[in-house]
Amino acid sequence: MKKLLLFYILCLLMFKTALAQTDTQKLIPVFSTLIFPPQEKHTHASSIVSLPNGDFLCAWFMGSGERTADDVKIMGARLQKGSNTWSTPFLLADTYNIPDCNPVLFINKKGKLFLVWIAVEANKWEYSILRFKTSTDYLKTGVPVWNWQDNILLKPGGNFAEEVAARFKELADNKAAWSAYAPGYNDMIIEASKDIRKRSIGWMTRIKPLLPDSSKILLPLYSDGYNFSMLAVSDDDGSTWHSSLPIVGRGNVQPALALKKNGTIAAYMRDNGDAPSRVQVSESNDKGESWSAATKTTIPNTASVELLVLQDGKWAFLGNDIEDGRYRLSLYISNDEGKTWKWKYYLENEPPGKGSFSYPSLIQTSDGFLHITYSYQLDTPGETIKYAVIDPKAITK
Repeated sequence: MKKLLLFYILCLLMFKTALAQTDTQKLIPVFSTLIFPPQEKHTHASSIVSLPNGDFLCAWFMGSGERTADDVKIMGARLQKGSNTWSTPFLLADTYNIPDCNPVLFINKKGKLFLVWIAVEANKWEYSILRFKTSTDYLKTGVPVWNWQDNILLKPGGNFAEEVAARFKELADNKAAWSAYAPGYNDMIIEASKDIRKRSIGWMTRIKPLLPDSSKILLPLYSDGYNFSMLAVSDDDGSTWHSSLPIVGRGNVQPALALKKNGTIAAYMRDNGDAPSRVQVSESNDKGESWSAATKTTIPNTASVELLVLQDGKWAFLGNDIEDGRYRLSLYISNDEGKTWKWKYYLENEPPGKGSFSYPSLIQTSDGFLHITYSYQLDTPGETIKYAVIDPKAITK
């Protein structure tokens, strides 16, 4: 009887230990705040960058609705070094009579600040135009002094269509949305890829670029027209740009990039495709110029992905790891370059329909802390951008 009781207690302890290891805990930031009070305008898609003087600059878009209204602008705010309060928001970009969306902030290897975003022509994502500004005078309070503005115009060649056709042959056959009276999904996308007009426009920003060496910039892009992704590639620190081959898949959008130790580049992407909704992944072995066909991982996903290689070699993934909304935002940490995710924490976790938290931006500063901004809305009226600071060492002990 004593042996049976001892066995029962041992099994109970093992169960509790296993439960503790798999249960996702609520993450308590070192610091968090709303960048500005919730307000009635649609507020979304933030990007954060750390400046050389210790300040932070954040950008987002705000307006009445990019699909129906033309008052959508790129707004920004600055957090000065040593302060816990963000500045009053200020205007960063506004294309006259056209909505501006999805800003991305980054600093190139020469110290030049870039703001890249999309101007949504005809209020349709598939007609978006890539725009950018640069500044070398951005350390003062307030708005950076912009010294250059232009469009990033890409012209994918005939090999774009060849790549689309070849990669679709690698994907598992899928009869979703198929009809005997209409072309199959694959056929429609392959045909559209042959149109030089369609493949030259509609590429959109969302997530920060990867800067793998002294002059190369890999800027993630995606298309709602093709429902897959591509990169804008610069070999001269952002002076000129060309397109990579497409990252072909079914609904793999908004890529976030990570450089592996062996030189392979991984792209983790939001799933806009068929069920089950899972983070999709692709890899490049030629510095981002060509990519494997996108495949699904085991991570649930509806709206957001972000990815960062940390200073200690671990990977951080941030996203909506649910299948039915944006009410949860989770941080995953991996110590084996994404093969497994040992640590999982909720940054936000509300009941379905009680909140919306999405489109995060994730960076790490020299002190090791993670700085995160994301779209934030509770079930009460009003939208804003939330800022949080995380100590990764405290959650991976």
